[in-house]
Amino acid sequence: MSILHLILDASAVVQAVMALLAGVSFMSWYYIFMKTFAVRQAREQTDGFERDFWSGGDLNQLYESAVHGRNESGSMARIFEAGFREFTKLRGQKNLDPKDVVDGSRRAMRATYQREMDGLEAHLAFLASVGSVSPYVGLFGTVWGIMHAFRGLSNVGQATLASVAPGIAEALVATAIGLFAAIPAVLAYNRFSHDIDRLSVRYESFMEEFSNIIQRQMR
Repeated sequence: MSILHLILDASAVVQAVMALLAGVSFMSWYYIFMKTFAVRQAREQTDGFERDFWSGGDLNQLYESAVHGRNESGSMARIFEAGFREFTKLRGQKNLDPKDVVDGSRRAMRATYQREMDGLEAHLAFLASVGSVSPYVGLFGTVWGIMHAFRGLSNVGQATLASVAPGIAEALVATAIGLFAAIPAVLAYNRFSHDIDRLSVRYESFMEEFSNIIQRQMR
């Protein structure tokens, strides 16, 4: 009645369900670890860029630093880079209203913001699907295993608890594996969604503040 024996003695359908859930659980844990490091790095990069930006340094030097270190500078730095590049390009054109320059910079930052958010939110849908679907997949394996156990009783003259228990235990392992896959995925999804939402608010606040700075420079 060990867990290993219950898995090996289960029917082919239940074993397939267990293998599917085990594979999904492995993938979800892989994404959990990857997303943990990615969100932590994004938070640290955002903190560092905000310190540099609000330290009162030259924006041109900050722009050059963001361009040369694009891959290491972080999402907020890339948003600033897109907005400042567009601002520099539009400011050099004649017959442009200052409002058009500000709007163009804001649109450039908004486009980069959307790309950065897509990168941060990658694989969250997978974790949400694992958290919502895995228990039902495990329940399907359990129901199938119990049906298989009761069909086996039709060939037994007298049904006893000893003859029924192994089949039911095998089936319940599928539900346990489904919960093992679902619970970490749900917890991770909620945590990552909260952290990414906070980063999103910081990015949007920065875009508004930088747009105000550009608007003051155009006066």
